[in-house]
Amino acid sequence: MIYPAYVHLGDNTHAHGITLPDFQGCFSAADDYADIPSKVQEAVELHFEGEHFELPQPSSIETLEHSGEYTGGIWMLIDIDTSKLDTRPMRLNVSLPTYIVKQMDDYAAQNHLSRSALIVKAAEYYLAAK
Repeated sequence: MIYPAYVHLGDNTHAHGITLPDFQGCFSAADDYADIPSKVQEAVELHFEGEHFELPQPSSIETLEHSGEYTGGIWMLIDIDTSKLDTRPMRLNVSLPTYIVKQMDDYAAQNHLSRSALIVKAAEYYLAAK
């Protein structure tokens, strides 16, 4: 989905600041213009991590320009992969060996986690390592 991003222009010693008006409190920075889309994607993913926010509809740049809130920078339209933001739980039917489930439950109890939370953390850890 295409969202507006307001870029506060940087210089040789300061990064470009990025404000995302549609995501309250979500911002980022990038040294180069080419890095802005990936920095915005990363910021929005972190903004939604562990949360269950409704995904806002993109604002129009025209409306934002006339608000007077944004001056001295430029607008960019960024294509944000919103499929990575769906944090709603999905029920799965998984078969695991009993000894693994018992080890998982022991570990989860010792670390104040549910079985589902442990599986999510393990999957995130494994997928980040690839």
